[in-house]
Amino acid sequence: MCSSDLSRIETLYTLFSTPKERLLELNTPVKFKALLGEPPLKEDGTSAQTKEQLPIYNCWSADGDVTAPLVFVNYGVPEDYERLSQMGIDVKGKIVIAKYGRSWRGIKPKVAQEHGAIGCLIYSDPMDDGYFKGDVYPKGAFKNEFGAQRGSVMDMPIYPGDPLTPGYGHTENAKTLDRSEVTNLLKIPVLPISYHDAAPLLQALEGPVAPESWRGALPFTYHVGPSAATVHLKLAFNWNIAPIQNVVARIKGTEFPDEWIVRGNHHDAWVNGANDPISGMAALMEEARGVAELMKNGWKPRRTIVYCGWDGEEPGLLGSTEWAETHDRELQRKTVVYINSDGNGRGFFEAAGSHALEHFINEVARDVTDPQTKVSILERRRSHSIVNASGTQAKQKLLARNALSLGALGSGSDYSPFFQHLGIPSLNLGFGGEDDGGEYHSIYDSYDHYRRFKDPKFDYGVALAKAAGRATMRMCQSDLLPFDFKDLQKTVSGYAKEVMELLDQTRESTAIDNQLLREGRFVQAADPEETYLPPQPKEEVPYLDFSPLLNALAKMDKSCEGLNKKLANSALSEGAKAALNGKLYRAEQQLMMPEGLPRRGWYRHSIYAPGFYTGYGVKTLPGIREAIEQRNWNEVREQILKTARAIESFSEYITQTAAGVQ
Repeated sequence: MCSSDLSRIETLYTLFSTPKERLLELNTPVKFKALLGEPPLKEDGTSAQTKEQLPIYNCWSADGDVTAPLVFVNYGVPEDYERLSQMGIDVKGKIVIAKYGRSWRGIKPKVAQEHGAIGCLIYSDPMDDGYFKGDVYPKGAFKNEFGAQRGSVMDMPIYPGDPLTPGYGHTENAKTLDRSEVTNLLKIPVLPISYHDAAPLLQALEGPVAPESWRGALPFTYHVGPSAATVHLKLAFNWNIAPIQNVVARIKGTEFPDEWIVRGNHHDAWVNGANDPISGMAALMEEARGVAELMKNGWKPRRTIVYCGWDGEEPGLLGSTEWAETHDRELQRKTVVYINSDGNGRGFFEAAGSHALEHFINEVARDVTDPQTKVSILERRRSHSIVNASGTQAKQKLLARNALSLGALGSGSDYSPFFQHLGIPSLNLGFGGEDDGGEYHSIYDSYDHYRRFKDPKFDYGVALAKAAGRATMRMCQSDLLPFDFKDLQKTVSGYAKEVMELLDQTRESTAIDNQLLREGRFVQAADPEETYLPPQPKEEVPYLDFSPLLNALAKMDKSCEGLNKKLANSALSEGAKAALNGKLYRAEQQLMMPEGLPRRGWYRHSIYAPGFYTGYGVKTLPGIREAIEQRNWNEVREQILKTARAIESFSEYITQTAAGVQ
């Protein structure tokens, strides 16, 4: 960067756990002690550097020394426990073993704990990312028998960041909670293991044969359990306050220094991290280098660009969250957009974020060439979506829409504190889909693996630098900031239709299931020689009034349309554009709910949030949608009103903004 840039390391703090004792063993009749290690490979130059690497563990597991029978719970999501209940199997007082997949890893011990389990193991089945998918590393990209996925099991759907300072930054003199007061940490021990270590445990299970959809690719019959043998799991951790080192480089804008384009990628990794996150961080650094070269040749940014390398993303978005919470008011005043990236690989362009930026990101994607096919990254992504769409109608619909649909953001990377906590417009950009493998969070996420299987020529690192760089530069230099709130309105209206249909579907499925129960059909259809407990009857689903939400969306439509017409028919002076821009980038903040979502007030965006039981996966109109899923009808009514109020606040803001356009 240039000498005039303001660049520094900003140090914040967090609680952090590292393992000091790990033991997993199977007792009688067959003795087995888990390896809990990843052997070095001669084909991988960094796999022998074990002294520099974090061992296989789940950060934020509780300390524990437990011995109990084992139960297999499939992917460990709520519906799996419903199936176990029908089979007459209770996990209370047991240790459970779950497969990675179908939900974020932290959900699995969370649900296990809710059902009374005293410990949790998580393994990667070869069905999902091992030899069933393709050749294993080092011959191929997929997980070998010793590979294991480290990772955080913090309950991030409650809140991310330092557990001891929820909602405010952990600065040097910050007041912290006692660990016993923390609400987003587990109370049971949890450990990730390889399928080498999982196989003897699964083979020891007795009880019913696992349902067909639960079975993996290991060469034996999968049983549910419980096991006759007991499993002994002993974990102990160091719980220390550790520094977070965020690298922050500012290039001051010449015309609008107090309008910031913030561009971020995390720099921390569980082990080598060639793909996650260095592939994305390298692209960000190349992008910043290109900007520095422009500045050497006399170019100057109109708005301030802030390049950020976040620390502590892997344990729970620690660096970005603590930084955003520390500077929350300043960021809400000044940040035009936050542009995020993470791991990156060969394949298709992926973009998600605030839907007011959908048109903008399409314009960016039209101007970047895909390195393999030489068409734009927009058209390649559209082609992939069209070809793989389910059914003729879906294909026709995508063909007719000459644009890329922007995805919705849940969680899992550093956009969360900016977008869902502060209401700052955000984008998450990257490439992938042709870079499948099993190296994630293992010691084999290495340069050798990446160079062979993820992006051999680093072409898509260049493509990411071009795409994110264009987005950053265009936002930085724009006369009139490219927000189109009509796109946002259309998207939110679609979400409203979805939640209303969800309620209708829930009503219909409840009615038919209750009828089948009354007529004894579940029992009649079950195998009489197997244990089967029919589900309990459910409360009938009421008809609820969505008119406040629909009325709010009608106001939103009118206000957004009014602003677009004003802008189309107005010749704005430079001063008027500057004043309007300040209004445009703060509009997203009007969609925030001050009290946040029920039972997790850190998440304040009324439109987007990670799911309570999905983790990374997004829930749109989350207050309403999750209340329906949880069958809390009073809460559905409350959230309809609260969501409607947030949308009305946004509409009033847009109307006032339009009134100021002459």
